[in-house]
Amino acid sequence: MSAATLHRFAQTHPVGVHIGDQASALSAIQNPRCAAAIWQRQPLPSFQNWIDTLDPNRLPTARIVLRPDRARDALGAICDDAKTPNGAERARLIDDIAALATLFAEVTSARYLRLRLDAVTTNACRKFHVDAITARLVCTYRGTGTQYGTAKPGNDPSRIFTTPTGAPIVLRGQNWPEKPRANLLHRSPPIAGTGETRLLLVLDKVEDPENAI
Repeated sequence: MSAATLHRFAQTHPVGVHIGDQASALSAIQNPRCAAAIWQRQPLPSFQNWIDTLDPNRLPTARIVLRPDRARDALGAICDDAKTPNGAERARLIDDIAALATLFAEVTSARYLRLRLDAVTTNACRKFHVDAITARLVCTYRGTGTQYGTAKPGNDPSRIFTTPTGAPIVLRGQNWPEKPRANLLHRSPPIAGTGETRLLLVLDKVEDPENAI
């Protein structure tokens, strides 16, 4: 995406959402008026074709608390359990998630993370909300990305934006120390009945870990 195109893309989005074409864009979440930060990137076509056509039963799924430097080894085991086919694209997926874990931990000063990989076919988390956590990274590797928009309390956004597939978004949660909270809400896209299967990565900052690896 060219700089001019990225600028136009960012201008159409809500105030408080920072968008950049480098990994460093995610660090903008630390800025006082930033409610969400998006790393706008384009997935490699070979990887996207692989993940989009992979048997849903072979998509890696897990919920685990770990140190960021343990992510790569844990992901290898998770893929083995799911029988995710070995090869360059599986390695690329593992490398990318491990890199995002490291990046998110650096941005949020997290010593431990809760890592979640979900294969989603329902309307889970379909209501607009703010999560009851400090900060969260979400990256949709397959399917429709996380949707977001601004709204006053008790209302849904009048304009809904969708995070591009493969683009990580970092969102402030209810426990973010800065007040007042931004009016930025998000949800999972409603996909029930469409036949779509999403592969969703979620990373949360964990303050007091239990059963961490």
